[in-house]
Amino acid sequence: MIVLLGYMGSGKTVVGQVISGLIGFEFIDLDHYIEFKEGKKISEIFERNGAIYFRKIENKYLKELIKEDRKVILSLGGGTPCYYNNMELLLNKSYIHTFYLSAGMKTLLNRLNDDKINRPIISGITDEDELLEFIGKHLFERRPYYQRAHHQITVDDKSLSQISKEIISTLF
Repeated sequence: MIVLLGYMGSGKTVVGQVISGLIGFEFIDLDHYIEFKEGKKISEIFERNGAIYFRKIENKYLKELIKEDRKVILSLGGGTPCYYNNMELLLNKSYIHTFYLSAGMKTLLNRLNDDKINRPIISGITDEDELLEFIGKHLFERRPYYQRAHHQITVDDKSLSQISKEIISTLF
């Protein structure tokens, strides 16, 4: 099992899909899995039930997905590694290989600025400096969790193909 983690905009979903196509593993995006299981969009879950409830079910579905060794590429939400014992769950299974997709501030700003509409947590931030500050604060809080991953892949100025091949070459 390959688990991709990192900040929103780091490319976890698209990289996971590319790797899936290259090596034939099933691809699962944890947020999409949660939406399917709950029958609601993530934004609706946050709105109706709150962040604490979301993090609780996120942990539940993560456990469900990693309980056995499967040929799966799992893309986590940006906050997943930071709550409950999620990183310990991932690091304590010998069949799980975790990869932190590390993107610099400039890369994240460019990607997130172009995709704010699809990201409720930042959709209301209109000022670029404010967005940069938001990203910086979040990264400062989350990076210690991300850096516990087995492998760190820098994604800045690399193509999807380069990133995917770097991950695959680490494993095979």
